[in-house]
Amino acid sequence: MAAAPLPRVRLPATADQPARDLPAIGQGTWFMGEGLAPRRDEVRALQQGLELGLTLIDTAEMYADGGAEQVVGVALADRRDSAFLVSKVYPWNAGRDSAIAACERSLERLKTDHLDLYLLHWPGNIPLEETLEAFERLRESGKIRRFGVSNFDVDEMAALHALPGGDDCAVNQVLYHLGSRGIEHSLLPWQRDHGIPAMAYCPLAQAGSLRRELLSDPEVLDIAAGLGITPTQLLLAWAIRPVDGRRDVIAIPKATRPEHVEQNAGVLAIQLPDEALARLDAAFPAPERKTPLDIV
Repeated sequence: MAAAPLPRVRLPATADQPARDLPAIGQGTWFMGEGLAPRRDEVRALQQGLELGLTLIDTAEMYADGGAEQVVGVALADRRDSAFLVSKVYPWNAGRDSAIAACERSLERLKTDHLDLYLLHWPGNIPLEETLEAFERLRESGKIRRFGVSNFDVDEMAALHALPGGDDCAVNQVLYHLGSRGIEHSLLPWQRDHGIPAMAYCPLAQAGSLRRELLSDPEVLDIAAGLGITPTQLLLAWAIRPVDGRRDVIAIPKATRPEHVEQNAGVLAIQLPDEALARLDAAFPAPERKTPLDIV
């Protein structure tokens, strides 16, 4: 019997880029480059993830004031073509000229000539029209392939989509985990209607106003044990589960230890049974009304 295809999420085609399939689990880099782990371990973890199929790497100019981008640059020194590289620009650097300068600084730290995806880190005071103009200039020059946003709620996504060029937004990166399901009420349905995938940061409930100690929750522990997987794998498999037959959420956990990287990659082969999903829904129900967007 042929193995089941690994879960992938499709980024929509744009005027100059074909549709692109990405693994539903990527690699985050928040807190890398801050000395919390030896740099060689951070570099090796990212390289190990690439070898195991976690080809999307997400970073930002904010992380360690560019230090995380430098870690990624070392990790990709001889394997840039193996990665789908994402970085993010501060809102105050997102002007028609300042965004270009910020992107060039990121490219220098990353030791590459282009980003596969460039995100506005969160909504700011600079008009979106200016940011879109800068993103388009960066696309035309080949310095970025696609653009997207982060921490945008449904009204902000609708406003972006209504602007000229705004419908080329490739992704919205938001906080999402089993204990913080607010985006399921309005934001995720809107994005699904418009073909825009979500990228889930903090998928292991590291933060959020609805945070609970999920990794030690008795129900999570019992379900994971019954499936023969770790609680971490259960949370990640839940985050990327298909909804109505469609898979459109990419989770980006950070890992610096080899066993954690291996566990994260193993999630790509996990399909949660309906019974487990029903138990998780009962223990951690989605909100019945619109709630404020969780942001860290």
